[in-house]
Amino acid sequence: MFGLFKKKNEEHNMVLKSPVVGRCFDISEIPDEVFSSKMLGNGIGFESTEGILYAPVDGEILQIFPTKHAVILKSKEGVEILLHIGIDTVNMKGEGFEAHVGKSQQVRAGDKLVTFDNNLIKAKAKSNLSVLVVTDNEIIESLEFNLGTVDKNNQVIIIKLKK
Repeated sequence: MFGLFKKKNEEHNMVLKSPVVGRCFDISEIPDEVFSSKMLGNGIGFESTEGILYAPVDGEILQIFPTKHAVILKSKEGVEILLHIGIDTVNMKGEGFEAHVGKSQQVRAGDKLVTFDNNLIKAKAKSNLSVLVVTDNEIIESLEFNLGTVDKNNQVIIIKLKK
């Protein structure tokens, strides 16, 4: 009987894996006030060492920006996630970015979404630091973070969903 209660409680948690191999850190360290002040929602900052953006959760691609520097993903639980590579990378007009997914495509955690040239971003954009933002959503109760050195299999955010 107690196992039933545990199972039910686990169903109200959702896990996001790291979108990169590299480092995940507090979003307040991002050199862009829109992200660091959590204007769009809470999340993490990340820095890739290999130039690959991975899906942090199973879901559907809602949008891939024409410049390929950002992706919006919706989890099966209904949580929307913005993945934004670098700061002011929109000005690169897609140079150095290659999308591996398209709008409405179903993805699984760990799938390759976008590859990007870190050195080109460092040379042409304000910063190569990136963000994963869990956009404000009325079904989210709280977020718990596990930051540090990561690969695409590490859990970096545990989302407690409202019952």
